[in-house]
Amino acid sequence: MSIEILHGDNAAILPTLAAEHFHLVYIDPPFNTGRTQTRQRLAVTRDEDGTRTGFGGHRYRALPVSSASYADDYDDYLAFLAPRIAEARRVLRPDGSFFLHLDYREVHHAKVLCDQVFGREAFINEIIWAYDYGGRSKSRWSAKHDNILWYAKNPRRYTFNYDAIDRVPYMAPGLVGPAKAARGKTPTDCWWHTIVSPTGKEKTGYPTQKPLAILERIIKVHTRPGDHVLDFFAGSGTTGEAAARNGRNAVLVDNHPAAIEVMQRRLAPFLAC
Repeated sequence: MSIEILHGDNAAILPTLAAEHFHLVYIDPPFNTGRTQTRQRLAVTRDEDGTRTGFGGHRYRALPVSSASYADDYDDYLAFLAPRIAEARRVLRPDGSFFLHLDYREVHHAKVLCDQVFGREAFINEIIWAYDYGGRSKSRWSAKHDNILWYAKNPRRYTFNYDAIDRVPYMAPGLVGPAKAARGKTPTDCWWHTIVSPTGKEKTGYPTQKPLAILERIIKVHTRPGDHVLDFFAGSGTTGEAAARNGRNAVLVDNHPAAIEVMQRRLAPFLAC
């Protein structure tokens, strides 16, 4: 198993990668939100004069350690995305899969673009990742889901390890009997999972970090041990950790120094192996 981190513009790096090498390409590109994405890392210490109250009623003080940010505003988003998706198809193996993670802002336009690159027949699923965290709008239905498009390079030949799917509890276990309730059911194309907790151990401090469990589900079902995974908007390195934990090889590409720093720190135990 190998985990490789490449620092640079993915538009320049992608053409250097071998054709038909990767079993899975997953990308979580900027969502074109029109604003700068920022996340700050804090160090929390016990201080009875602090501004926060924690366990046991003790007071704590939070001090900024570092911050990461990037501009997420594109005049022509599809022109930015199109050559990169074409490269994603080129580097995929004939039985490989491509996952594009976006939200409501651009996913409809991106779907048309991916249909052009891969062919409409190559579209397999739109997965809805639903979560429930953050504020509520008073002027519209609050947006609490992301969209993940799955394309197979060959829609008649791709990896789908049904037995590797993690099962979830039945909402009404009394209706299915004790055996089924104990086993759980397989998820549908709607995945319910909380975001990465702002105070949890999984949090790296990098903006737009995605939950490890979401990437582990994709990698375990759509690749096999020893397969090669590519993420060229690697960000906090969640794809790399999910690959490493499950015996897959990964190439991670990002142009932001803060992302490289976070990935090197996060994946150090695996890079040392």
